[in-house]
Amino acid sequence: MPIAVDIDVMLAKRKMSVGELADRVGITPANLAVLKNGRAKAVRFTTLAALCEVLECQPGDLLRWEPGDTADG
Repeated sequence: MPIAVDIDVMLAKRKMSVGELADRVGITPANLAVLKNGRAKAVRFTTLAALCEVLECQPGDLLRWEPGDTADG
């Protein structure tokens, strides 16, 4: 997928666990894992906004486009 998810990077910078982030954002750890591992097909803006609020970052800190990787999986 051409969109890479960098939630792990922000978690490390904030010294926060996946469980803590999921709890503070209000989603299940399983759904956060799907998003974090790049297996999600979509993300709601409300979820993205909550992630940004909790991690004190911008959407571009969590998502980036990787040119040339166009496989749909």
